[in-house]
Amino acid sequence: MPAYKRILLKLSGEALMGDDAYGINRATIVRMVQEVREITQMGVEVAVVIGGGNIFRGVAGGAVGMDRATADYMGMLATVMNSLALADTMRQEGMTARVMSAIAIEQVVEPYVRPKALQYLEEGKVVVFAAGTGNPFFTTDTAAALRGAEIGAEIVLKATKVDGVYTADPKKNPEATRYSSITFDEAISRNLQVMDGAAFALCRDQKLPIKVFSIFKPGALKRVVQGEDEGTLVHV
Repeated sequence: MPAYKRILLKLSGEALMGDDAYGINRATIVRMVQEVREITQMGVEVAVVIGGGNIFRGVAGGAVGMDRATADYMGMLATVMNSLALADTMRQEGMTARVMSAIAIEQVVEPYVRPKALQYLEEGKVVVFAAGTGNPFFTTDTAAALRGAEIGAEIVLKATKVDGVYTADPKKNPEATRYSSITFDEAISRNLQVMDGAAFALCRDQKLPIKVFSIFKPGALKRVVQGEDEGTLVHV
């Protein structure tokens, strides 16, 4: 029995690379989609926000010295590419997905319209939110917090390479321990980098909990959705 009815899953673009230097690793994206399919079959309504780092990394050298807003728009377009790849992989795995973009590219993806997004979720479709918030200077973490609040998600699931929030960097300090749960205020006072500042503040204000977990750990997404002790829960 799932612990949540509607979730917002935040995937980093880097997660799609697998072990590649940049781009999309086919086996990695298929495995992630299969994990998402498993929770949709449990009746969980899923929305996804995806980053663009895997594509932007390939052009980052050319962005040196570039105007920040221009570079951010390039990053948004990278997220549209990732969203299309994700939705198409979902289609191949027998799921129905809709990509909604915060910037208008209507020949490619439909624009983000909140009532339409809610309708898709109620119909059991996976909604992939592309192009971040549509504004430069905001990260896809902030887009995840914003869309999560807008669609009435019960939790934001931040999929990362580490299986939670630790007392210190577990790669550098073998003594580091994982927090099972922590409050927003504790995370701030201990300067734990859960999400960027704007995303974190928005989740705290909206009383929207965040669960940080590893998307590379098989079955972790399902365990999180079932409310098991997986990853770190950040709550009010």
